[in-house]
Amino acid sequence: MKFNPEEIKKDFPVLKEGYIYLDSAATTQKPIQVIEAVSNYYLNDNANPHRSAHLLGVRATEDFESARETVRRFINAKSTDEIVFTKNATESLNIISNSFLKKLNAGDEILVTIAEHHANYVNWLNVAEVTGAKMKVAYLNDDRTLDIEDFLSKITPKTKVVAFQETSNVTGAIVDVKSLIKEIRKKTDAKIVVDGSQSVPHKVTDVRDMDCDYFAFSGHKLLAPMGIGVLYGKDGALNELSPLLYGGDMIEYVYETHASFLDAPFKFEGGTQNVGAAIGLKAAIEYLEKIGMDNIAKYEKEISKYAYEKISALDGVVMYTTSNEERSAVISFNIDGAHPHDIATILDSKGIMIRSGHHCAQPLHRYLGRPFSARASFYIYNTIDEVDKLAEGINYVKEVLKLGIK
Repeated sequence: MKFNPEEIKKDFPVLKEGYIYLDSAATTQKPIQVIEAVSNYYLNDNANPHRSAHLLGVRATEDFESARETVRRFINAKSTDEIVFTKNATESLNIISNSFLKKLNAGDEILVTIAEHHANYVNWLNVAEVTGAKMKVAYLNDDRTLDIEDFLSKITPKTKVVAFQETSNVTGAIVDVKSLIKEIRKKTDAKIVVDGSQSVPHKVTDVRDMDCDYFAFSGHKLLAPMGIGVLYGKDGALNELSPLLYGGDMIEYVYETHASFLDAPFKFEGGTQNVGAAIGLKAAIEYLEKIGMDNIAKYEKEISKYAYEKISALDGVVMYTTSNEERSAVISFNIDGAHPHDIATILDSKGIMIRSGHHCAQPLHRYLGRPFSARASFYIYNTIDEVDKLAEGINYVKEVLKLGIK
């Protein structure tokens, strides 16, 4: 279908209020199709999957497993056994890292990048602290893309885990994951963990072609409800991990003195799941596929280029977004003399909604020389006109704060 953000915007009830919502890297708005899918489940099919043999129990199980199959197809996993539902990417990444508390020893090494979200950084810090392993950090090029040479140089025979994001939520830099993993495989048999939270909503994802061991993302960043995430594990890699939660529906047998557990994915889905959110995730994926992931990627490249050129040209603006044109539609910046919270608050008075703070990436911000930034992030319902209004809003911020005025 032809990509038309103005038409797409009509599917999002909250955007009918006239808001200029530029905070989709934090969470996306939800189209009516997703809202109705969730509502329909609770109105007509509500029951606990995998438990009851009655009609509603069967329908709930079918709905839940249909959502799992939709995710499998969307990221091109080999089997639904490779797809675990979690509450978000943070939980997915913690399932992985917590399992390595039992796998690593003093002297082993974990490699991450300085650009990681806290969910793929702090968890590995914890593993290193508890096990005595060493966490090594790879840094960036001058254009704020990942320094691949530095990254690969830090892999040694002691490296047991390599964890990195596909796309930065601050700089917008995109890692050529397939090529990087190919090089990593030449140097080590370490487990490779990819955080796809900022990439999956914006382009075609193919985990088999990527060849990672584990992959994580959140539904709420791709139009789905909050409270649903995905953990992918290649082939039998999930069964090498330990459950994070113990309880109902993940057990095989329980005796007085010991228990055994089901294989993945059920091994990691203890307790009642967020079935409505899983159904919402299925509806969100179907909505995005109708638009076309290639169409989304093409449009976002256009709006990213326009926004980068427009905002970086403004007097007093300091950019943290990569200058490399292979980037996501994220514009992170500061205004000389202004605090990001003031920038966001003044823009909000004009109906322009952006993020301010460290964006759960404190190590990266310190590396960039500023502890926080303002961030505008664009998605399928944003327009070129809204970029222009953001630029006007930034000039208004400078006017209100009397910046650059002699």
